[in-house]
Amino acid sequence: MKPNKYLLFLVITVVAYGLFEYYRPKPINWSPTYINQDKIPFGTKVVFDLLPDLMNQQPVTSLRLPVYNHLASSALPARSNYIFVCHSLQLNRPDRQKLLAYVKQGNTVFLSAYEFPDSLAMLLGFRAVLKAPTLRDTTLGMNFTNPTLKARTDYRFRHDDGRNFLVTTKAANTTVLGRNARNEPIFLKIRYGKGNFYIHNLPIAFTNFYVLDPATADYAYKALSYLPPQPTYWDEYQKQGRFNADEQSLLRYVISQPPLAWAYYLTVIGLLLYVLFAGKRTQRSIPVIEPLKNTSLEFVQTVGRLYYQRADHGNLAQKKIQYLLAFIREKFGLNTAIPDEDFKQTLARKSGVPEPDVQALFRQIAFSQQQVMSEYDLLRLNELIENFYTNAKA
Repeated sequence: MKPNKYLLFLVITVVAYGLFEYYRPKPINWSPTYINQDKIPFGTKVVFDLLPDLMNQQPVTSLRLPVYNHLASSALPARSNYIFVCHSLQLNRPDRQKLLAYVKQGNTVFLSAYEFPDSLAMLLGFRAVLKAPTLRDTTLGMNFTNPTLKARTDYRFRHDDGRNFLVTTKAANTTVLGRNARNEPIFLKIRYGKGNFYIHNLPIAFTNFYVLDPATADYAYKALSYLPPQPTYWDEYQKQGRFNADEQSLLRYVISQPPLAWAYYLTVIGLLLYVLFAGKRTQRSIPVIEPLKNTSLEFVQTVGRLYYQRADHGNLAQKKIQYLLAFIREKFGLNTAIPDEDFKQTLARKSGVPEPDVQALFRQIAFSQQQVMSEYDLLRLNELIENFYTNAKA
């Protein structure tokens, strides 16, 4: 069957792209994921791994559940912390209500994000503001207001554009813990019931890049030092979704890996193009009509078995010899009436069968015509004839 050139081209393209992606040098991934397992610059593996030390060895648990599911179904300790570090915090109404009730009972929630739900911000009395792009400032300094924590020189996070800050609308229960060089709040403590919300507007400060940079290394620890040393929950649902690595389907994993995802998309697009273009050029399938079955060979075999079972070896040998001679006449155009030496040499040359094999065949034929056939003689004759057929057809 002739291979389809379109499908072959698609397979070669996908394989070549996969090999290219596999062997090419891997560039540094500067995407801000804030994922606690990522070792890339803007993952949070370092701060997450060191969090138990900051909490005096209290348990730190990574969660892949929505806020409502965790707080509604888990057996929680008497007091605990709940930490969120992400780009954009997403909470629906049940999540928000459970989180407010959780803090109201005396627990602590630490929220570090650039964007916050408006409904939660209005209830707590703050707004997250973003200045116009023309006011971008990547060298804007950040510092704490507490003299004990305040650094001599401001912290600078040059991958942040300096446009984000917080505005307080309810001053009674709010304490400003950190400001930027424009004196705008970026870190708030908001009293709610018996507990506290810590609202932080610079999540990039908790990433590996800045936690490992000597100039900013202690910023994250100073900010988290406001949390009491008690069991702590670290949210990963906002960044990774609900399923853990061992619960992900194969397709979910493929989509999560950029090289595999592109290979998958390329395969799907290629198959669609193949269906659109190659399908139009392909002739409709022609139904297969089975040819009439030739039962001549089966008939001959049946008759041969009959002769063999009756031990009529001579008669069966004569039938096979006659069929062989007819084959030679039809196939090679030779007169088989006188099988002399010239005939045998000509037959060997035309059939491609070695001359010694032809000589042995006709000696056995001559022997069979002069003697009473035994079963051994018949088998020997049959072996030589079948060998001739095989080599002649080849």
